[in-house]
Amino acid sequence: MPELPEVETVRAGLAPVMEGVKIDAADVNRPDLRWPFPDQMAARLRGQTVLRLRRRSKYILADLSSDETLLIHLGMSGRMLISGHQVGDFYHPHPAPAKHDHVVLHMVGGARITFNDARRFGAMDLMATQDETTHWLIRDLGPEPLGNSFDEAYLIARFANKNTPIKTALLDQRIVSGLGNIYVCEALYRAGIDPRRKAARISAARIGALVPIIRTVLEEAIAAGGSSLKDYRQADGELGYFQHGFQVYGRENESCLSADCGAQIQRCVQSGRSTFFCASCQR
Repeated sequence: MPELPEVETVRAGLAPVMEGVKIDAADVNRPDLRWPFPDQMAARLRGQTVLRLRRRSKYILADLSSDETLLIHLGMSGRMLISGHQVGDFYHPHPAPAKHDHVVLHMVGGARITFNDARRFGAMDLMATQDETTHWLIRDLGPEPLGNSFDEAYLIARFANKNTPIKTALLDQRIVSGLGNIYVCEALYRAGIDPRRKAARISAARIGALVPIIRTVLEEAIAAGGSSLKDYRQADGELGYFQHGFQVYGRENESCLSADCGAQIQRCVQSGRSTFFCASCQR
């Protein structure tokens, strides 16, 4: 599932095509994805200008001139693809309709935004913009890891009595939003923290030092266009490249990249997800 860097990359790719532009028409080609689409979704989108495109956790939020906000979740395989618009040196003509093109936004000026989702684990919803913080998908989310409210003091306080493995705690969207399996593995490796250790048993100094490491990993991933594993593509159809810089994720039985380590990367399963780590470097 796309994590924060992938969603932010898609948002940034869509912004030049959608922000300040009116939706001329919307095609909604099925009644639902993971959940039913909102009533009269096509009619409610038609004629509305996208005032601003934002990201909250793993959701893209499009604020509309109707005082509603379109929430977009990519799910496991969802893609937001641009056609009919010049992106840098590239022009992508409109492709023939594809089997899994579930929602198509026709923008004034000729651009087309297609939400294609083969597995149908993605979602779209419409909500009153002023009610965003109470929406059932957003209301319980923790702070953004790149925002000012996510700092050393906050994370130390949240982990003080947390009797779960630190990897599991960091994946809890109520503690910090947007983090996923890939970037938590990478951040814990850089911090030298064993992902199996109970969060409450780790010193405050080490937890505090983890915060800037998380930020750096996410910023590097965003700069690289995210990580392309299986289905993920940027909005212009291009791959992300951060996967070429993985230090632990997906590297089971390969040599640790730390100088003079010599150990092999191990894998274990935590909460149903693969965790990759170096037992020698991470304590």
